[in-house]
Amino acid sequence: MADDLGDEWWKNQQAGAASSPESSDGEGGGETKTIHQETAAVPASSKKTEKPKECFLIQPKEIKEDITKTKKRKKKKITDVLAKSEPKPGTPEDLQKLMNDYYSSNRSVIELEELSLPDSCFLKANDLTHSFSSYLKEICPKWVKLRKNHSEKKSVLMLIVCSSAVRALELIRSMTAFRGDSKVIKLFAKHIKVQEQVKLLEKRVVHLGVGTPGRIKELIKQGGLNLNPLKFLVFDWNWRDQKLRRMMDIPEIKKEVFELLELGVFNLCKSESLKLGLF
Repeated sequence: MADDLGDEWWKNQQAGAASSPESSDGEGGGETKTIHQETAAVPASSKKTEKPKECFLIQPKEIKEDITKTKKRKKKKITDVLAKSEPKPGTPEDLQKLMNDYYSSNRSVIELEELSLPDSCFLKANDLTHSFSSYLKEICPKWVKLRKNHSEKKSVLMLIVCSSAVRALELIRSMTAFRGDSKVIKLFAKHIKVQEQVKLLEKRVVHLGVGTPGRIKELIKQGGLNLNPLKFLVFDWNWRDQKLRRMMDIPEIKKEVFELLELGVFNLCKSESLKLGLF
């Protein structure tokens, strides 16, 4: 009996010794599992920190959208509008309206009436189908006879007013078919002094003058050009420069044109000795 109890006690001791390492291994295993779980959670936190980088990549797109918006808001230039619009030929009413707008701020009603031009002084305007020579032939069919009877110096029979020296040279070249043997003088400031032009007008008879309103006005003031024998005054009305401006769209030219009209042109038109044309 004592032997049986001793055997049971010994078996229990062995069983206790065998269970203690397993329990310790179980606890240790639990610790290692928790460590692995913590280390596995580290990459997840690193992914969260990368989220601002994705937001940063979207910012350049927003800047591009702002740039496109600012481009769309730009105002259209007048040259863009004129380029798309159809050209319209000038009319005597256009000149009359410009005169009223120009003088209305500093002239009385009575003075404005004195500056108005009668309809009878206007020649047929260019309908944009003519060349320069064909237009001049239409408004002055008896030019050959007229120029043969002209013998006065310091004057011209026909005066053509344009916006620049370059344009004046173009008009002189384009009127070859009309002018024939007529004498032409260049009346602009580029490379030509006023005194040189005065001497040329004093020396010989000239039939045609082509130039800018500023130089023509100066020649009249200095007595180098007499307007009394003048029969035709033609404005290069419809032609546009590189910026699509007509001569009367340029403030300086418009001012000089009206100053030129006041130097005797109004009186000649009212006396019906001078005719105006709009090419």
